[in-house]
Amino acid sequence: MTAASTPKGERRRAALVVAAAELLVEGGFDAIRHRAVAERAGLPLASTTYYFDSLEELVTAAVEYRGRLELDQGREQLAKLSTEPRATDTLVEMVLDQLLGEDTAYEAVLLRYERLVTTGRRPYLRPVMRAMQVEFHELLTEIFTRSGVPIDAKRLAQLIALVDGAVVNALIEVDPDPRAVARAMLRDALS
Repeated sequence: MTAASTPKGERRRAALVVAAAELLVEGGFDAIRHRAVAERAGLPLASTTYYFDSLEELVTAAVEYRGRLELDQGREQLAKLSTEPRATDTLVEMVLDQLLGEDTAYEAVLLRYERLVTTGRRPYLRPVMRAMQVEFHELLTEIFTRSGVPIDAKRLAQLIALVDGAVVNALIEVDPDPRAVARAMLRDALS
């Protein structure tokens, strides 16, 4: 048994992943550095290289941890959702909570989209992002279905692309409110 596979080692590794995920949400990929992660976790700097073979492995673990956390939050919301037709505005807000997150602050939305876009420049993240995307699409499909709006994969992809485009365009406005722009576009598309 190695030190990394002991309960203490597993706790330390998990603390590093949580710290890296927090830094990712707060400052994007550039915020994840060995020293910053170790300091956030309250562990020695050497622990980052002891528990992770590379910074890429640590970043991947942080991205997966954050993605799983967001999926779990979405599943909790889904578990509370009854099966009944909903007003379009209610459905729109539920979908936007999944796509943009519940934190409506400009910086939170910007960092969430930076994660998605930056993944394109980090091929090592693509497998984990694709796997979580499948689960995320299943979650959104079920939200639509339980809301009385059955949706197929093609239509879901169109709606996601519509929201993503609206958000990206809104981020460059003088007084940006990406959620409001996305809300209007999604509402129109669902009406």
